[in-house]
Amino acid sequence: MAASAASTAGTIAVFWHEGMLGHDTGNGVFDTGEDPSFLDVLEKHPENSDRVKNMLSILRRGPISPFISWHSGRSALLSELLSFHSPEYINELVEADKQGGKTLCAGTFLNPGSLDAALLAAGTTLSAMKYVLDGHGKVAYALVRPPGHHAQPTQADGYCFLNNAGVAVLLALNSGCAKVAVIDIDVHYGNGTAEGFYQSDKVLTISLHMNHGSWGPSHPQNGSVDELGEGEGFGYNLNIPLPNGTGNRGYGYAMIELVVPAIQKFEPDMLVLVVGQDSSAFDPNGRQCLTMEGYREIGKMVGSLANSHSGGRLLIIQEGGYHVTYSAYCLHATLEGVLNLPLPLLSDPIACYPEDEAFSVKVIESIKKYQKANVPFMKDA
Repeated sequence: MAASAASTAGTIAVFWHEGMLGHDTGNGVFDTGEDPSFLDVLEKHPENSDRVKNMLSILRRGPISPFISWHSGRSALLSELLSFHSPEYINELVEADKQGGKTLCAGTFLNPGSLDAALLAAGTTLSAMKYVLDGHGKVAYALVRPPGHHAQPTQADGYCFLNNAGVAVLLALNSGCAKVAVIDIDVHYGNGTAEGFYQSDKVLTISLHMNHGSWGPSHPQNGSVDELGEGEGFGYNLNIPLPNGTGNRGYGYAMIELVVPAIQKFEPDMLVLVVGQDSSAFDPNGRQCLTMEGYREIGKMVGSLANSHSGGRLLIIQEGGYHVTYSAYCLHATLEGVLNLPLPLLSDPIACYPEDEAFSVKVIESIKKYQKANVPFMKDA
């Protein structure tokens, strides 16, 4: 029965490579790497391999496994990275790797093995995008680490070295796609991806994130509604900063009122979902109160948008998500939604969490009003 259901709903091609587990971020006080000497137990850096191991295993052995096909990733060539990143920055990473590692910014440690893992993450994402572009399947998921959406053309940021989404989007544009839309639901602003396409009207970047603002020199962007792009790209970077505790209904409302109309107006040839489970109710790095139900609904809406506007073509790219078990469950729910399965295959093991729907609606309505007044292609939406 499961195989029959899979043939009806379709499958998701998952791209993965074991070498990405070789990025060791170490232990310390949360993501600082520091040992203050007065603590008996130091925790793993939040971006550790355990979280991805659970994502991997839930897709292999969980009830969604009949809907998954497995594909091997590869390392990106340095030349492939130059489509998005500057030669100087790539050289900085290579030299740091030769020297045995370097702290590139707060919480972002290039250790022995890190660059190899980052190259695998970028190359695996490229392989997943090429799979869709070549018509081998409609939906592909790049299960990758280290994450990438904070990596800017000239610097690392927020646990990210190479912008996996950025290089994949450029591959799509260079392969004949006229327009690509990126929907980023990681709890943090996808500032690196936004910067890479800030002056382009060929890429619509939409980021729904916690209203966290700038966190220092490595992350100068605020993720505010007035960061709309520049030049030809003005109006093609849409930020949706959401208050803490927005929750399932708030995210659903933001998708319906802001994301869906923007995609409908933009009409992309390719859709990219940048997914982070750090927007969940129990993540140590975010407080947005999404549960499995919320991720399932977002996945369903994104899958529907792909079917309506990009011929069903959808690339999903893994970013954050630091609760080692619940992140895997939320990933499972997201893919259930993308597949538009009639009933959930897994129940929520942790269940609900309070959410501030009323306040979120007010914020979303104010963002909608701002976009209609300031974004040219959205004025009639």
